Amino acid sequence: MGQPWTQAGPLMTALWTGPHGDFWKKSKIQIYGWLNVGGNFSTSKGGVNPSAGKYDNFPTAYDEVPNAIEPDQEVLYIEREPDTVQTDHFDWGFRLSGLWGLDYRFTTAKGYFSQQLLGHPPGKEYGFDPVMMYLDLYFPHIGEGTDVRIGRYISLPDIEAQLAPNNYTYSHSLLYTFDCYTQTGINATTRINSHWTTQVGLSPGCETAPWNLTDARLTLNWCVQYSWRTSKDTLYLCDNETNLGKDSGQYGYNNLQAYYLTWYHVINKNWHMDTETWYQWMKQVPNVAYSPAPGSNLPPVDPIQPETNDNGAYCSNPSAFTCYAPEWAIANYIERQFGAHNYITIRNEYFDDIVGQRTGTKTRYTEHLFGWGHWVGTTVLFRPEVRYEHSYDAAAYQNGTKKSQLTAAGDIIFFF
Repeated sequence: MGQPWTQAGPLMTALWTGPHGDFWKKSKIQIYGWLNVGGNFSTSKGGVNPSAGKYDNFPTAYDEVPNAIEPDQEVLYIEREPDTVQTDHFDWGFRLSGLWGLDYRFTTAKGYFSQQLLGHPPGKEYGFDPVMMYLDLYFPHIGEGTDVRIGRYISLPDIEAQLAPNNYTYSHSLLYTFDCYTQTGINATTRINSHWTTQVGLSPGCETAPWNLTDARLTLNWCVQYSWRTSKDTLYLCDNETNLGKDSGQYGYNNLQAYYLTWYHVINKNWHMDTETWYQWMKQVPNVAYSPAPGSNLPPVDPIQPETNDNGAYCSNPSAFTCYAPEWAIANYIERQFGAHNYITIRNEYFDDIVGQRTGTKTRYTEHLFGWGHWVGTTVLFRPEVRYEHSYDAAAYQNGTKKSQLTAAGDIIFFF
């Protein structure tokens, strides 16, 4: 909010200079997108089908298929951006977007074509997802400007986002991979002044459509951002999901209750640093390690089974049907820009999947990455990287046979 819209892809440039250019300029509607292909070499072997280890790089994302080249995300946007660089008139906008490729596996929300992934585990390798479908209403006289967003939108916090151009690197941190991706609801962002911005919204929860009555729960989110030193430092605090009602935080499809803190710091014109931490939890999560105590009258199996494609927990008490499932993580990015066409990324993170509910393995992880971003002109971005990760308490890679993994990966984004 308060920043000018500078998007100008090759397709729109052609439309603006074509015979109907005046129409496109007056409507402010833009059509654009990108083609994204990536590949990797990995110390995890993988296989030609799911039972042989098709996704053996997991929990790495989005290059989870080892030693392969994959169409990650082919994306089309149709949108109109509201003019938020003014405080004298109401404006509006919208965004419709569609994604096809391997990455639909991470953006899927239950109720939006989710049978592609959830219907027959491990799901279709490639699929379609309407990642964003929303309307923006801009009210200039509420604070120093308020945007009300209604529809399906990207979850508010995180240094990273699902869409390839919104990330420094090809692969994603573990911190980002296992939190909330999208919500459907209403959210208001208000700029109070040059230091403070607030956000508040309601949704049916994380990764679920309102008509998914099995998992939808009225959920509050709120965030506050404070910037100082002319925005060279910014703190961003978020309660991204808090269910309202007596069943708050109860186990359901990705029904995460999550709290975030992010610090953005500009070192100088070439260096900056971003650090994020979160704590998440669900309660009454089915115990996948359940075993009744000898001589008890309890049933031999847990009557509450984990839902398809959503993990249970390895509870500390093996005779418990369910338990509380928390996890926490912290990630740091250090970025160095070299001119207009090159930058490097250094990422380090720690992730503690305390009872194994998010990754399927009860363990602590560390991940370390070095990446390079190189622009070819203004329409092609190449992002090679080297990444090493380690699981400390249990084997978590290559179908649970390895504790460490090294990948050399990269992707190409072609903008149109």
